Amino acid sequence: MKKIISTDKAPKAIGPYSQAVEANGVLFISGQVPIDPATGKLIEGGIKEQTEQVMKNIGAILDAAGLSYANVVKSTCLLNDMGNFATMNEIYGRYYTTEMPARAAYGVVKLPLGALIEIETIAVR
Repeated sequence: MKKIISTDKAPKAIGPYSQAVEANGVLFISGQVPIDPATGKLIEGGIKEQTEQVMKNIGAILDAAGLSYANVVKSTCLLNDMGNFATMNEIYGRYYTTEMPARAAYGVVKLPLGALIEIETIAVR
């Protein structure tokens, strides 16, 4: 069975997709970019501020599903500049302090809306 997860505490989808979909106890969170859900606009600032906003957006979706960061088993981080990896890693590490999820990080040419970072997440009940 499939359930769509949605919250106004995270940005609305900017295309034909859901914020998250849960199937058989597994939550698949669509890639989150650093959009402020209150304004619907990309936040200002560098990789530190943008990573923080992405993690807040992920947290809001996890919360809407009745989960937390402790339920996350896999993250995929997309960076438009791998030179930002260390700073992203520092902010990301504040949210996962024990039993860290598996993760991949990729450098990409361009992200939606000119974002510096996008993170997609998988969590389990």
